[in-house]
Amino acid sequence: MVDNIGNHDQHGILIVDVSSSRRKSRKAHFSAPSDLRRKIMSASLSKELREKHSTRSIPIRKDDEVMVVRGSFKGREGKVVQVYRRKWVIHIERVNREKANGASVAVGIHPSKVVVTKLHLDNDRKAILERKDRSKKTEAKQE
Repeated sequence: MVDNIGNHDQHGILIVDVSSSRRKSRKAHFSAPSDLRRKIMSASLSKELREKHSTRSIPIRKDDEVMVVRGSFKGREGKVVQVYRRKWVIHIERVNREKANGASVAVGIHPSKVVVTKLHLDNDRKAILERKDRSKKTEAKQE
């Protein structure tokens, strides 16, 4: 019998040293260092990219091309101009708002509300995708 209290890993084994407290989870999330924020700030891949790279999501990066799928900017496409980890948002080309004084300011969009349509691939990114793909294939063989 698997008890439903507490946190479990992918095999259903209880993880003892992880808290399920809302307060502690929120504190850990909002005070996370930059390297953990990178991982948390991941975006889903489009269906074509998902099939090609056999992975669902990847940490968002400057120069990726994305499409907003939620909120008032839904349907807008553009290139990621900035990944603002401190504020948990990304800034996208042509996703702006006019200020009262007429100045244009970028609107922050959370990465979970976008879909990556084109990846900015360099050697490091290719290595990450390859590694994820290889681990997926070994999991499939074990089953």
